[in-house]
Amino acid sequence: MTVIKHHEKFKNFYEINHPLIAGKLTLLRQKQTDHKLFRELVHEITLLLGYEATQNLVTQTMEIHTPMETCLSPFLAGPSPVILPILRAGVGMVDALLSLMPAAKVGHIGLFRNETTLQPEGYYFKVPEDSHLRPFYVCDPMLATGGSAIRAINTLKEHGVKSITFLCVLAAPEGLEAFYKAHPEVNIYAASVDRCLDEHGYIRPGLGDAGDRMFGTL
Repeated sequence: MTVIKHHEKFKNFYEINHPLIAGKLTLLRQKQTDHKLFRELVHEITLLLGYEATQNLVTQTMEIHTPMETCLSPFLAGPSPVILPILRAGVGMVDALLSLMPAAKVGHIGLFRNETTLQPEGYYFKVPEDSHLRPFYVCDPMLATGGSAIRAINTLKEHGVKSITFLCVLAAPEGLEAFYKAHPEVNIYAASVDRCLDEHGYIRPGLGDAGDRMFGTL
């Protein structure tokens, strides 16, 4: 899988350029895609994004015995990661990340967008007590204005979390700009950057409301 930086000024941003992701994203965007297929596509795209986003997990070596001989082999070291979906749409990315990291813990942060101010408002937050020792993978299918992602990461930093990575399916340039200004050290992995936000704060061309399409609540 090829990883490319999309914008030179966003040093923390990585767009995953791969034919499998591109094809699945095309299906995801189409308005005739039903909620069952939409969920499956989000899962599959997250698997491919997660493969790249986890490349910096810490490993150590241990001596093992194969059927042929003894050798040194790497294993994941340190406290297991935490997957933090931004409710509600981020929940659709959790199972894919758990399939890559079965020992990971799952936290939750509840944020919703005020449709008048376009700013995030919080209603729930739950993470492990020792979260400051663990790497976090925050996930939300859309990085639109960036408000929810910024708010989630602000909250994690307030709880002492040092290692944070953000995964999304689509990003808008405006959201990337705001995110980079707030958290330039937090890496972002996405399948695509779209053209812009419209006057309502939705990504164009986008894919609609990810939560509604994922859960069939249109």
